[in-house]
Amino acid sequence: MLRKTSGSSLCYACGKLNRVDASVCFYCGRRNPGLWGFGPWLGRLAGRLDFARIVMVVCIAAYAASLLLDPAASMRPRGMFNLLSPSQGALLALGMTGAYPWQLGYWWTLLTAIYLHGSLLHIAFNLLWIHQLAPAVEQAYGRSRLVLIFTGGGVLGFVISNWAGVGTTIGASGAVFGLLGAMAAYGRSRGGLFGMAVFRQYWQWAVVLFVMGFLMPGVNNFAHAGGFVGGYLTGMIVGHGDSQLGRGLHRTAATAAVALTALAFALAVWNAFGA
Repeated sequence: MLRKTSGSSLCYACGKLNRVDASVCFYCGRRNPGLWGFGPWLGRLAGRLDFARIVMVVCIAAYAASLLLDPAASMRPRGMFNLLSPSQGALLALGMTGAYPWQLGYWWTLLTAIYLHGSLLHIAFNLLWIHQLAPAVEQAYGRSRLVLIFTGGGVLGFVISNWAGVGTTIGASGAVFGLLGAMAAYGRSRGGLFGMAVFRQYWQWAVVLFVMGFLMPGVNNFAHAGGFVGGYLTGMIVGHGDSQLGRGLHRTAATAAVALTALAFALAVWNAFGA
């Protein structure tokens, strides 16, 4: 049985114990704190999910879809940096962002473009860094705040890039820089020898990757810089404390971010194929 009909469960908003069938949380006043009895099951499911793996799966699925939309274009002989590159049309259909889509009012591309990639090397590089950085950010901030940091870094990176006039752009590298920025914020906030060591390590990685961006073709350093700032600011805003109320708010905000991303992909597909 997925649904629990008796006993207690933790409120999804404040994290405090209530009856699973309570209509209102006794502590924070949120309605249906046990999520109609599905709260415990959803909590166990979320506990088994690894955000980095989910991101990687979504990125790979989106990349595969972009290749399948125009297989002939993706198989054209190109250099190493453009091996297995999806066509521009396929990427626009799936939610590529940039000044051009932005002018058309496609706000959802700020989210969808995070999960799109332009070549095999592009996606491999970004997934490698997500695999490397996400566990450290989750350990420092927690899973819900990792979702907010990753999303905030990616979105602000593209906002800056679109504002700077970059015509079209994609990739998780802005969100990757957001993870670096959040760890730099954590180290600075933590202070002491350990905190300064963390700050220096992740700040130096960000600088090295930023400089490398000038040496490789087609790299959007506006998104990288904006992503770092977005991750740093998000890290400072959400903090790395561990209060019950804070955990509930962060879980709610993270759920909203995931739902908004899913909606963004639905709008991209509808705009391309259903309108």
